[in-house]
Amino acid sequence: MLRVLILLLVIGLATSTPKPDHKAVSEKSVSIVTTPLGTVQGSLMQTRNGKQIIAFKGIRYAKAPVNDLRFQPPKPIEKWEGVFNATVDGPACPQPNVAPISEDCLLLNVYISKVPKSNEVEKHPVMVFFHPGGFQSGSSNCEQFGPQYLLDQDLILVVPNYRLATLGFLSTGDKEAPGNNGLKDQVQALKWVKENIASFGGDPESVTIAGSSVGAGSVTLHLVSPLSKGLFKRAIAMSGSSLGTWPVPNNQMELAKKQAQLLSCPDDNSANIIKCLKSKSADDIANSYSKFKEVGALDSNLIWLPVIEQDFGQPRFLSAHPVELVLNDQFEKVPFLTGVTTDEYANLAFDVVDNPILLQDMEKYPPFSSIYDKDTNNTKTISKELRKFYLDDKPADNSTIASLVNLYSDGMIGFGVNRAAKLLSEKGHEAVYYYRFNYKGRHSFFYLPDSNQTVPYGVAHLDDLIYLFHNSKQFTDYKEEDPETDTIEKMTTMWANFVKQGKPIPEQSEKLDNVKWEPFTTKSKKYLDIGNKLILNENLNEKRYNEWEKLFPLSKYQGKNKKQHG
Repeated sequence: MLRVLILLLVIGLATSTPKPDHKAVSEKSVSIVTTPLGTVQGSLMQTRNGKQIIAFKGIRYAKAPVNDLRFQPPKPIEKWEGVFNATVDGPACPQPNVAPISEDCLLLNVYISKVPKSNEVEKHPVMVFFHPGGFQSGSSNCEQFGPQYLLDQDLILVVPNYRLATLGFLSTGDKEAPGNNGLKDQVQALKWVKENIASFGGDPESVTIAGSSVGAGSVTLHLVSPLSKGLFKRAIAMSGSSLGTWPVPNNQMELAKKQAQLLSCPDDNSANIIKCLKSKSADDIANSYSKFKEVGALDSNLIWLPVIEQDFGQPRFLSAHPVELVLNDQFEKVPFLTGVTTDEYANLAFDVVDNPILLQDMEKYPPFSSIYDKDTNNTKTISKELRKFYLDDKPADNSTIASLVNLYSDGMIGFGVNRAAKLLSEKGHEAVYYYRFNYKGRHSFFYLPDSNQTVPYGVAHLDDLIYLFHNSKQFTDYKEEDPETDTIEKMTTMWANFVKQGKPIPEQSEKLDNVKWEPFTTKSKKYLDIGNKLILNENLNEKRYNEWEKLFPLSKYQGKNKKQHG
């Protein structure tokens, strides 16, 4: 019933064919590429503007994480013989209500404009995109992250799967399961790009990591992870950040125990939990995910989380809270592009108004029980202050729906993105470009209730993706005369410019409304408003974000011992 599932699960709905295998393919095909690992065959596609491109789908970038490799960091793939059939999407990683799925899901899609000839020296910039889905759903499938818009620009697009939920983020806080395997999958995908993308005409020294929602949160974590160092040159974080209110615990042992209980496994210690869970099918594990939600709460947003890994001799993806690492100057200083949509989590506001349990007891279920640490002494205080600031202590109902939209948009996304822009611009020496996506087209990831999915409420979470990726699963194809095509042109041009040069608008042009997109600094606070027209503004939602700064001060992260993060 919760419409939040529209945002978190619908992005994961895939109906692709089973994973590719080593079928016989024609060696005469123009879409054959030989990599250091072996030969792959892709299929021809056309972009929105009629340009011919080549898609290589379902390429394995790591060994199947099955049997003894379940709950282990990814292992590099070995060389293969023959020609790998990369003409169809691979399966999604295990998750409910999606088909096909497979635990053998560490696959990625590569989209290029042409197969390079052996004597060509030109290398194209690469964008690696991490999909959204709350770390519990989603995949790289071409139906929802199609290249038909971005590949009209001069770049190469790579979209990887990564393990999700229990199979990707189980963390017992000890050597049995330190955690973060889904993020380590992303690192392995980046290593694959580093070692193989030149075969596709890509430049391994010009890789931009990008993501939306938790994919954007992942990007901000790669900035501070020692495992990701040297694997990218630029970063794009759309509507997500791990530098705000999202919890970063030391482990999630309580989830491990709950998973064990749901599958009739012992939960007395981590070794027994892991041993038993390894004996269960991936389908059984995935089909239990819906039972992790708390009744009446909005906890379907972020359940499985990245964790701060303790040192058990393993390569650690995250050694401290990401804010602490940035404050201690332990992050990659690269050009950074980030922003929000105008009405990020509008759906949650409507869910609250429609949920009698939440309305009856906002103390028991704070408005943000899913995105900041629960059961702490000041949780109720924070929730009370937020209700006072946004609602002026008025009841949560249809009369305050606009204020509720702001509350959830800022808490889930806006404050974290704003803090990322401020910290990275202040602590780094590279440009930070900040935006608000404010273009309201005819389609959205959230429509007004009872409108039969015809009237968007505003500009909701993930709506900017509609103009970067072709999504044949959920939205209509746009014709040249449709009003949305102008925004597709602007978005793909600016994002491609950033991937190529680290500047979204290197020169003012009529195509981009002659605007000069100045970098964000803590003094000027410039951001680009991306609506019917591109307009440079400043001080985005400043009063609102300042309230969050007071409730979540940086002082709690300062003064920590740097040596413990080595």
